[in-house]
Amino acid sequence: MGATGLLYVGAVLFLNGVMILGRVDAKAAAIFNLFVGGLQVITPLFLIFTAGSTPDPFATVLGSAGIFLFGFTYLYVGITLLGGFDSTGVGWFSLFVAGAAAWFSFANFKILDDKTFGVIWIYWAYLWFLFFLLLGLKLDGLTAYTGWVTAIEGIVTGFVPAMLLLTGYWPPVGNWSQNTIAITLGAVGVGVALLLIPLTRPRLGPARPRQPVEPVPAAGEPVPGRT
Repeated sequence: MGATGLLYVGAVLFLNGVMILGRVDAKAAAIFNLFVGGLQVITPLFLIFTAGSTPDPFATVLGSAGIFLFGFTYLYVGITLLGGFDSTGVGWFSLFVAGAAAWFSFANFKILDDKTFGVIWIYWAYLWFLFFLLLGLKLDGLTAYTGWVTAIEGIVTGFVPAMLLLTGYWPPVGNWSQNTIAITLGAVGVGVALLLIPLTRPRLGPARPRQPVEPVPAAGEPVPGRT
C-alpha cells in the first residue's frame, strides 16, 4: 500500500472510531469516507496499470489488490451514512474483508516476506470482523470497544507506518529489524485488545431496551396495583 494512501487510511479510521464513540456527526464523517474511498480505488488502479515498469510486477499487483477492500469499504460507509441506509450491508461486506485480510496477512508473511505488514493485516482482519459484529449482527454492546479499537488502529496501522515510510525510517522488506517491529506490533495489538475489554465492558448480545421505571408514589398516595 502506498505510504500516502496509508496515511489517509489512518486518518479515516481515526475519524470513524471517534464517530462510533459518538463524538463526530455521522454525515460529517461520511464526506471524508468518500474522499478516502475514492483515493483508495484510484491509487491501486494506477499501481496495477503501471506495475509492468516496476522491478517486481507480481509483488506490486499483489500488494495493490488489497487496497480495493478499503476503498470500497469507505465508499460504502460514506454512501450509507449520507443516505441514512441500514448498515447491515456494510457489516456483512466487512466479514468478507476480514477473511480477505487474513489471506493478505498470509501472503505478506509467506510470499512477500513482509512480516511487519503481515502483522498489520492481522490488525485489519480483527477490526473488520468487529465491524461485522457491530454492523452486520447489530451487537450494539460492542460499540465502545469497536470505536476505541478503530481509532487506535488508525494511529498504529496507518499514521505511524505511513510517516516512517515517507521519511525513510521504515525497514526494507527482508531486513532483520522487521522481526523486532513485527513482534512489537503483535504484542501491542494483543495488549490493547485485551486492555480495552474491562475498560469498555463489551457485551456480545444485542443491546436490551431499558425497562421503564415506575414512579414512586408520594406519602399518602395509593400504590398502583393495590386496592
